[in-house]
Amino acid sequence: MLRFDPFHDIDTVARQLLGETVGSTRAPRFMPMDLFKAGDHYVLNADLPGVDPGSIDVNVDNGTLTLQARRSLPSDEHVQWVASERFAGSYMRQLSLSDGIDTDNISATYNDGVLSVTLPIAEKAQPRRISITGAGDSAKTIEAGKS
Repeated sequence: MLRFDPFHDIDTVARQLLGETVGSTRAPRFMPMDLFKAGDHYVLNADLPGVDPGSIDVNVDNGTLTLQARRSLPSDEHVQWVASERFAGSYMRQLSLSDGIDTDNISATYNDGVLSVTLPIAEKAQPRRISITGAGDSAKTIEAGKS
């Protein structure tokens, strides 16, 4: 399915005027990702095929998780492009994190073109037991249910 982008032609002309003519003039538009909860943590998987692992940057600042990466094309010296359909350039994705994420223990791996970021749930955000006492009653314990 093709998406209508009224600014695509203007963007292409601007890139050509600025001298960006190596390989594809198309730039990455987004970084596809999946996010799921598995036990006491969340897992974010982002597709970054062909990205140099050294160009990947994952950081957290003030409750915002930022993922950045770059895919480069071979230099155009002695290269005659026949087809150039793969995106090249910088990718970036930002997500707001809740206070329930333990930002000090976030970890990431890159394998087979997929960046996996593990976001542990903070201990304060995990279900816990709460004791309830009433006048003249013995203590009762209610376990927090899972939604």
